[in-house]
Amino acid sequence: MKLKTIVMAGTALAFAGGNAAAQELTFVSWGGAYQNSQIKAYAEPYMAANPGVTIIWDESSNEAVAKLRAMNEAGNITWDLVDVVASDAIRLCDEGLAMEIDHDEMLAPAPDGTSASEDFGDLIVSDCYIPQIVYSTTFGYRTDVDEWGGNTPDDICDVFDLEAFPGKRSLEKRPINNMEWALLCDGVAKEDVYDVLETEEGQDRAFAKLDTIKDSVVWWSAGAETPQLLADKEVVIGSTYNGRLFSLIEEQDQPVAMLWDAQVFDLDGWIIPTGLSEERLALVKDFLYFATDTQRLADQAKFISYGPARASSAPLVSTHAELGIEMAPHMPTDPANAQNTFLYNYEWWADYRDDLDAKFQAWLAR
Repeated sequence: MKLKTIVMAGTALAFAGGNAAAQELTFVSWGGAYQNSQIKAYAEPYMAANPGVTIIWDESSNEAVAKLRAMNEAGNITWDLVDVVASDAIRLCDEGLAMEIDHDEMLAPAPDGTSASEDFGDLIVSDCYIPQIVYSTTFGYRTDVDEWGGNTPDDICDVFDLEAFPGKRSLEKRPINNMEWALLCDGVAKEDVYDVLETEEGQDRAFAKLDTIKDSVVWWSAGAETPQLLADKEVVIGSTYNGRLFSLIEEQDQPVAMLWDAQVFDLDGWIIPTGLSEERLALVKDFLYFATDTQRLADQAKFISYGPARASSAPLVSTHAELGIEMAPHMPTDPANAQNTFLYNYEWWADYRDDLDAKFQAWLAR
C-alpha cells in the first residue's frame, strides 16, 4: 500500500491504511564526536517526535563522492541524506548527484522571520548545500614533551621545525590543508597561496616543503586517529578537526593544547542525493526542516565546539550539555582563536581535487 506523508508542525508521520508505518532513513556522517552531536541535538529529538521513524547512521562521509558516483552508476541510491564538506557538495552538485533545493521553501525561517537563505548567508556555497556547522582543521600538541625544553608551538611553521619541536607529527592523508600550510611555511603570502598552488612549480614547492618532515609523519584518514595518537604519545603534534581536539582536551582531560594558528575554516552540511523516491524525499525534507532550524543548530553546539551555520543560532550557544563549561570560547570562530585563520577556497578544490589527490598519493608512494 502506498505510503502518504502527512506533515504536522514540522514533523512527519507516515501512514498506511491509517496505521503508523515504520520508516528507516540512512544518514551518512563522519562518526565520532561530531556524529554524536548530530544524534543528540536533532536525530533523537526527531525520532522522539516521530516514533515510526528510525535513523540508521553510516560513517562513510570521507568516501561520499566516490560512493555516490558508484550508486548513481548502478541506479541504486541507498542513502537518504549525506553530510559532506563544502567542496564535495560543489562537486556533487556540479555532477548532478546532489539535488538542487530552494532554501527558503525547504528550511525554517529564523525566529524573527528572517529567511533561511539570509540567515545562512554566504555559507550557502552551492544550490545543493545546507550548511550545519563551521569547523576548523587545526593542530593539537602534547604539553608534556621533555625534549621541547618547556617551549610550546605557537606558529603553524613550528610543525615543520623538527629541531625546535622534535617528535612524530600526524597529518591527514590528503593534499587539502597540507599543501596550503606547506606553502605558507615556505614563505608564500596567504593571499597568494592558491595562485601559487595552481602551477606545477607551486605544487612541487609544496611537496618539497612536506618532504622536510615526511619521515616524521604518521598519516591519518579518520578524524579519531590524531586524538588517539596524541593520547598514546605516538605523536607529539597532529592535525585534526577542532571538535575532536576539544573532546580530547576537555572531556578526556588529556595533556594536550590547541594550536589555533592558521586554522583552516571549513563547513559541514547536508546534501540530498538525487534519485530518492517521493516518499523518502518527503521524509528527508521534513527532517531537514526540523534539524536545521535556529534552536537545533544552537543545540548541537552543546555537544561539540563547532559554530552553528545560522546567524540566528550564535546568540543561543550556551554551555556544554555534560561539562557545564561555556562553549563560545572553544569555537574556532571565537575572536581569541581566530586571530590568524586561513580561508579555505571551496571552489578551487572542487576544480583541482581529483588531480591533486592523484599527485599526492604518488608523492606518498615515493
